[in-house]
Amino acid sequence: MRQGQGLADLVALVGRLESLLERSALSELEVEVGDITVLLRAPSALASTAAPPPSLGGLPDIEPLPVFEAPVEERGSHAVVAPLTGVYYTSPSPGAEPYVREGGQVSAGQVIGLIEAMKLFNEIKSDVTGVVRHIAAGDGDLVKARETLIEVDPA
Repeated sequence: MRQGQGLADLVALVGRLESLLERSALSELEVEVGDITVLLRAPSALASTAAPPPSLGGLPDIEPLPVFEAPVEERGSHAVVAPLTGVYYTSPSPGAEPYVREGGQVSAGQVIGLIEAMKLFNEIKSDVTGVVRHIAAGDGDLVKARETLIEVDPA
């Protein structure tokens, strides 16, 4: 089992709940499992709420995840983005050669990495042919849906 499995499962669950909230007419969604409560609010609900966030009493301190903006295409580059939230891996197994390297060629449909979500490994494929300009996500990084994984200069 790879590192970060519990955290990866939690991130994947929050990603699925976020998607559910976005597709619904709900302004907030609260899920309680044991002594852990996850509360998601739509931006419109946050704007009208002036109350402080609820206490996380008893939970260990964790570093907040970074906020990711939509991929920006610069100088004709194309961003290949994560289709789901999970742990990103650059190679098929620890110690194996990475699927792609900066400066290397990539073809449309070629596997560029794996995302592990809910104990399943999902092959992530490039949607463009070209030269890999930049690899934005590192091996073992938690990535969120729509986050840039690699940037490709299309051929």
